Amino acid sequence: MSSTRTLIHGGLVITASDETRADVLIEDGRIVALAAHGSGLAEGWSAGRTIDATGKYVIPGGVDAHTHMELPFGGTFASDTFETGTRAAAWGGTTTIVDFAVQSPGRALREGLDAWYAKADGQCAIDYAFHMIMSDVNESSLKEMDLLVQEGITSFKLFMAYPGVFYSDDGRILRAMQRGARNGGLIMMHAENGIAIDVLVEQALAAGRTDPRYHGEVRKALLEAEATHRAIKLAQVADAPLYVVHVSAEEAVAELAAARDQGLPVFGETCPQYLFLSTDNLAEPDFEGAKYVCSTPLRPKEHQAALWRGLRTNDLQVVSTDHCPFCFVGQKELGRGDFSKIPNGLPGVENRMDLLHQAVVEGRLSRRRWIEIACATPARMFGLYPRKGTIAPGADADIVIYDPVAEQTVSAETHHMNVDYSAYEGKQLTGQVETVLSRGELVIDRREFTGRAGHGQYTPRATCQYLS
Repeated sequence: MSSTRTLIHGGLVITASDETRADVLIEDGRIVALAAHGSGLAEGWSAGRTIDATGKYVIPGGVDAHTHMELPFGGTFASDTFETGTRAAAWGGTTTIVDFAVQSPGRALREGLDAWYAKADGQCAIDYAFHMIMSDVNESSLKEMDLLVQEGITSFKLFMAYPGVFYSDDGRILRAMQRGARNGGLIMMHAENGIAIDVLVEQALAAGRTDPRYHGEVRKALLEAEATHRAIKLAQVADAPLYVVHVSAEEAVAELAAARDQGLPVFGETCPQYLFLSTDNLAEPDFEGAKYVCSTPLRPKEHQAALWRGLRTNDLQVVSTDHCPFCFVGQKELGRGDFSKIPNGLPGVENRMDLLHQAVVEGRLSRRRWIEIACATPARMFGLYPRKGTIAPGADADIVIYDPVAEQTVSAETHHMNVDYSAYEGKQLTGQVETVLSRGELVIDRREFTGRAGHGQYTPRATCQYLS
């Protein structure tokens, strides 16, 4: 019996709620027991494999609730496949991703979802789930929403940006929110006023302002705040919950905070790029700024303090990556001479857990808050908890042995994402993933990849667990 068991001993077990010096017993891919050090309980445990975590943290595998593997954008595709992207996620201590299946305009939701099932099937090194991007809101797609919720696709992303591509007007957004209020689906919103932004893009290009930094200037913080406010009001009218993705601007955080102060079921996500990068990066010379083009855009450094404060006060609940990598050579370069043609997106799925640990080292977050925003809350938000996001009996054995004192330098030379640059090149970090288990199987063993494509399973989700 002991041969199927793994014992992790000697570590500090950190969850969103507790820090305990405890041993963890795993059997058949699940956590079966925890025993506090010194309690004597673990002495009778036998296991085929023992992992020594002395001096290390034992944390739940990260849950990255916002990734875009193989996403088509602007005539090209995100450079990470489900195979390369999930392998890189594992290297960074993330053991579950929630990616976005895309409905093509004029086609059924089901057709888009089936295409994403096919892309991911047999390719993933870690477990995965899907949200659904809705490009068309009409009678037939609204009916399909009900079916998808029953199938475990319980969140739907709409865009107030990108007219002519993903854009939905207020009427369509309201209809989708009303449907979500009935079927339990959570509406996720890309909140930027795309109609106004397109005017500013046209004016900037006409005036010869074509460099990457103008991407940040036309996508104004006020237009993120305005759209966030409007999304909140539409959700209020529909009596629906709302999750705002990739919040980057201080003014948008203020809108979320005001809504939450009124007791509204409104949630906000930010991403490491907004916490650690700024318009200084967009302004890098020789077109290097193109590496940092994403939407919502990077903001002036002054916005970072509001985002960190939002994470501490719980006005922002989740840090995801919006991982959507495009190579600088041949992809980002499509926008030379016209910033509006630069594919939007940054690589980050491998860096999130480490960057947030750096925030712990610097005193911006507590250790438990680190686990809360990176593991537990995304799992609860998207109906994966307590199977994912915690270390407790019955949970999947998605566990990371984390060395809190290891020093590393982030670099494209050493990362595992399929992209030719790092957004954090040269950044010195304290803390590093040492060993990763996914459902009890070693995926990273003392900084060696031992996983395989196809180990990762599709994971249907319950509805948002923050709603009564």
